[in-house]
Amino acid sequence: MEKRWVLTSNCNDDTVKKLAEQLNIDQSLSQILVQRNVCDFDQAKYFFRPDLNHLHDPFLMKDMDKAIERIENALATHEKILIYGDYDVDGTTSVALAFSFFSQLTKNIEYYIPDRYQEGYGISTAGIDYANENGFSLIIALDCGIKSIDKVDYANGLGIDFIICDHHLPGDELPKAIAVLDPKRLDCEYPFKELAGCGIGFKLAQAYAQKHHLPTETYLQYLDLVMVSIAADIVPVVGENRILAYYGLKKLNTNPCEGLRALMEVSGKTENYTITDVVFTLGPRINAAGRIDHAKHAVAMLLCQVDGNSSEQSELINLKNTERKTYDQDITREALALIGESEVLINRKTTVVFNENWHKGVIGIVASRLTEKYYRPTIVLTKSNGHVAGSCRSVVGFDLYEALSGCADLLDQYGGHKFAAGLTMQEQNVTAFADKFEEIVSSSITDELLTPMIRIDAEIDLAQIDGKFYRVLAQMGPFGPENMAPIFITHNVYSDRVAMAVGANHLKINIKQQNSLIFEGIGFGLAEFQNLLQPKVPFSVCYTIEENVWRDKKRLQLNIKGIKIKEQG
Repeated sequence: MEKRWVLTSNCNDDTVKKLAEQLNIDQSLSQILVQRNVCDFDQAKYFFRPDLNHLHDPFLMKDMDKAIERIENALATHEKILIYGDYDVDGTTSVALAFSFFSQLTKNIEYYIPDRYQEGYGISTAGIDYANENGFSLIIALDCGIKSIDKVDYANGLGIDFIICDHHLPGDELPKAIAVLDPKRLDCEYPFKELAGCGIGFKLAQAYAQKHHLPTETYLQYLDLVMVSIAADIVPVVGENRILAYYGLKKLNTNPCEGLRALMEVSGKTENYTITDVVFTLGPRINAAGRIDHAKHAVAMLLCQVDGNSSEQSELINLKNTERKTYDQDITREALALIGESEVLINRKTTVVFNENWHKGVIGIVASRLTEKYYRPTIVLTKSNGHVAGSCRSVVGFDLYEALSGCADLLDQYGGHKFAAGLTMQEQNVTAFADKFEEIVSSSITDELLTPMIRIDAEIDLAQIDGKFYRVLAQMGPFGPENMAPIFITHNVYSDRVAMAVGANHLKINIKQQNSLIFEGIGFGLAEFQNLLQPKVPFSVCYTIEENVWRDKKRLQLNIKGIKIKEQG
């Protein structure tokens, strides 16, 4: 599918020039910094030198004092504490962090992860009943709970207190918990609003350690878990998250916790991890436990000690991921066939597909794959526990949650945000829902939004790219949402030899511009351009710049995102 190339608008030239002079860097890099609100020397120092001392005081978070006081009372009176979390990467890393930290202080502690298929998302009645039957009087819920009004009321009726550590948007009413830690609360003045769930758990541990003058290592040792949650939950890698991700990556690459180390071993990649590597290598494996079996296996792996059974646990997780891939590939193939055989579905501005036999644990992944293929709001539905469950994905710039709100009369439940959501409905409503969703989306979405976009940060010449240019560029990381790896565009380049198709559908090419060195380029999924890129034929290319390491030799490589052949007059 042809993509739109959109060049980010220029900044104030004087600001760009002054910053380039202050930092002694290429003006194109200075331009990118200014675009990202790094406009002077002090801001640049803060940006380029992430510092753990810049983490905010956890007691700035609303209810943090109440949460710590309740935990202190529980520890003093030897109450049983249950650490409760969601079954995805953010939830399982949150539980592993909180359980590990508070296990240093008490043995009266357990953890609980709900079953994705039997209990569903968030705090469950079954989880509260488990706590009640086993004598737990305090539940610390992580990465969930902000909308569990009735469940917390139920627990209160049984004499069980809740501390909620969540990062999702609250509703109009907050649960009647002892403490509700969520920076997105309207009455919370915590300076950074975009922590992941594991980040909230980290702040809870930081607050306890700070109040009780414990060594910082008692909570900093979990930075790798926090970073994995930041990467997998696709939260903005700016502000406090960027500091946590920077030091978390450093720990992962030098001294990871035993469970992550073992998972890195079975994944086949043991060093030089980036946020992207975590997203595509570790994240899916941790998620696979909850998708295919039970997420308690992921927590068990993350809690492994050096002398524990980390290899056995990581192999189990890896096996579940292999199983997940099979489901994913089979269901994607079936879904694409469903669409391809239906003229109605092909011509719609939405995709809604349903098969009662599809595995609920992978429909979110399938929805993402279909969105990549057709680039339109997509919902994949299957049968689960007597009702239809769906996973939804959107395209950049379109508010999926708002569209679902317009279909609320046909849904039992729905939740999520602009770009991803989940829902349940009765089977008899599927056709009516698909039609209404199409009607609402097609009435408001533009053709422009239905065309994928490459946002380009700066236009440069290849001659600008050298070792210093890349070193400055690399220090802009770790990259992720709201601080993505810069994409550059260069015009009038050419190949000095015939391009090669490699792998499944990839392109390998040498790229040169007048007065530049020759750069190797790799274009994933771009093999269609192989025969069009004849030597000496000029074209435009947009790309990110990477360091490729092969047999201990490092060289710069262009990761090509798009190619446009120059039309010949």
